[in-house]
Amino acid sequence: KILPLQWFFFIIAFIGVVLIKDFDSTSSKVGVAFAIGAAFFSSIVYILISKIGHQDHPVIVVHYFMGIATIVGGIGTLFYWIKPVDLVDWMLLFSLGIFGYFGQLFMTKAFQFGQAYMIAPFKYVEVVFTLSLGIFYFQEVYTFWNLLGTALVIVSLSLNVIYKSRKG
Repeated sequence: KILPLQWFFFIIAFIGVVLIKDFDSTSSKVGVAFAIGAAFFSSIVYILISKIGHQDHPVIVVHYFMGIATIVGGIGTLFYWIKPVDLVDWMLLFSLGIFGYFGQLFMTKAFQFGQAYMIAPFKYVEVVFTLSLGIFYFQEVYTFWNLLGTALVIVSLSLNVIYKSRKG
């Protein structure tokens, strides 16, 4: 059951996403559609994992999740696949799979043992790391509106956590 104040938090977060996207003509509309779709389906997965609870072992949940992700991702690579050229590319691809597996395993354990509304916002710490890496390593430049949008998303999620913890 979603309460009116939670819809307000959702609208704030969505405005933040719009500000992050910035809708300039050089951006990919398909990429944004995929990102919003991925966020939607990820939220469903996190809620389902919380509902499963301790009924299934985390490795089983991760096995099915990774299997479905491999099939869906494999279909996507039919259109955008770029063959790894050298050993470094293959090692990066391999490490992505290994770290992705362990990241998913520990995230599944967290969602099985805790409440989804308390754990999901911690996933957004990756936004801080991504911004930091982009600024300091890749010398990316973000506009005020991009940073404001990021802040709105994080603030709305934090407000939702505070609201839900006081209600429960």
